[in-house]
Amino acid sequence: MGSPLKLKFNGKIVYDLDLYNRHGVFNDRFDAGIKLSNACKEVFGHVDYVFAIPMGGVPIGIEIAKALKAEFDLLICRKLLIPWNREAGFGAVDPDGNVYVDLEFVRELELSEFDVDSAIKEQLNEIEKRNIRLRGGRPYPHLDGKSVILVDDGIAAGYTMNAAIKFCRKRGAGGIFIAVPTGSTRSVKLLSQYVDLILCLNLRDDIWFAVADAYRFWRDLNENDIMEILKKMHLYW
Repeated sequence: MGSPLKLKFNGKIVYDLDLYNRHGVFNDRFDAGIKLSNACKEVFGHVDYVFAIPMGGVPIGIEIAKALKAEFDLLICRKLLIPWNREAGFGAVDPDGNVYVDLEFVRELELSEFDVDSAIKEQLNEIEKRNIRLRGGRPYPHLDGKSVILVDDGIAAGYTMNAAIKFCRKRGAGGIFIAVPTGSTRSVKLLSQYVDLILCLNLRDDIWFAVADAYRFWRDLNENDIMEILKKMHLYW
């Protein structure tokens, strides 16, 4: 069963005191999903939807949806990538094509209008392709009055999660929550302004934050990995 959770409530942020500022606290995403789903049962009541942000949020979100007996779906938001650093971003775009750009960071990076427009077009195309492959091309559900939990494998800058929050808000969600295994304290605090509650087990104050540092075994997941996970869980669209 593992060690009991020592959950600390700090305003709209909940974290595990034993995991605070630690590295390598989860074996992999599946282990993180089990631990986080147990915490979700303590923190959340009934929710209608669990939306996982691909790719890394999928194995975690499935565990949470099972634990809470909520409907599971993918929410394909994409980070706008810096041209010379494809691991980092300067904003995000959601499935409806709404764009969120960190203008201050764009000026600091000296990105041109062409750079920004190219990044947006690239990710809109990627969202369309992934929606067809991973969600069967389905439209997203109406969320009028529904409660949702947004899940990813971690929050670094928080751009994609910010896009996911605003997407659900525009679709009329009645309650918006976030559940992640790990997150940057700074980004989690910023996002907490826009949601009802954030559960982040492994909150970290790292100056140079990396989601991967929370995991002992880490690799990027691809579309084939996600398709295999969805098939094993009998999730077909």
